[in-house]
Amino acid sequence: MLKQKNLIFVGAPGAGKGTFSSLLLERHPMAHISTGDILRDEVKRDTELGREAAKLMNAGKLVPDEIIAGMVRDRLTWADCENGFILDGFPRTIRQAELLDEALKSLGKQLDRVVYFKVDDQTILKRLTARQNCKKCGKIYNKLFMPTKVENICDDCGSEVFQRPDDSLETAKSRLEVFYRQTLPLIEYYSKKNLLLEITELDKDRICEILSSELE
Repeated sequence: MLKQKNLIFVGAPGAGKGTFSSLLLERHPMAHISTGDILRDEVKRDTELGREAAKLMNAGKLVPDEIIAGMVRDRLTWADCENGFILDGFPRTIRQAELLDEALKSLGKQLDRVVYFKVDDQTILKRLTARQNCKKCGKIYNKLFMPTKVENICDDCGSEVFQRPDDSLETAKSRLEVFYRQTLPLIEYYSKKNLLLEITELDKDRICEILSSELE
């Protein structure tokens, strides 16, 4: 069992946060928490926060940090978080990090590590513009780094995979710019708290070894 088990994964879109979350979860029972999943679940369950978020999204507005943080706080009370958690995609800004600090304190929990996957821009852009999604189960592939075994057919469910229109080079560059502007300041924020573990681009097995050794 990991000793450092309450984690945040930080990195640019396409840095591999989801991939390495899955690999770590294969070895250690933890909760994987993404704000996208939480939003969809809250809306589906028609909770008070879900209704607020749905109203804003239907009006084309951003969901405020306070609502997102409230959803994350509620999710952290679930039983599967007792074994630890990986926050993937939250926090994205300093304000969200501050709200997370407040939420964890109110729950009597603490953050153990913030893992920053540092990947060069060219690799990120290649990954984002080569990404594919399964139409049925949603599994993510990459034509360059993690292709399907049979071209354009999902390994898991056998359905067709496709490339989303928003996975263009222009969109990828825009997403990268947003990351540097909004999320990169988190690196300094958590570095000052002595929580940061920076991992530069290595092969998949080596990253798993580092994660396990650094967190045990």
